[in-house]
Amino acid sequence: MATSQRPRRHLASSPFPKKPDVADEVYETGARVSHDSFGLGRVLSVQGKNSVQVDFGNGSVHVPLPCRHMTAL
Repeated sequence: MATSQRPRRHLASSPFPKKPDVADEVYETGARVSHDSFGLGRVLSVQGKNSVQVDFGNGSVHVPLPCRHMTAL
């Protein structure tokens, strides 16, 4: 049985708040970014809309996109 790829519908009567939508940020090579866990970094390369490679000073990390924990500065 295959699962549906559609996002779940938020019911108005739910006691839980609706999850915020993730904005599709555009990252460019050389741009500065801030990540909640890794801190400040610089984008080394962009692999289309799938992931970016970021140097955080103590090593580079491939971050899958979209990532709501990372923002462009």
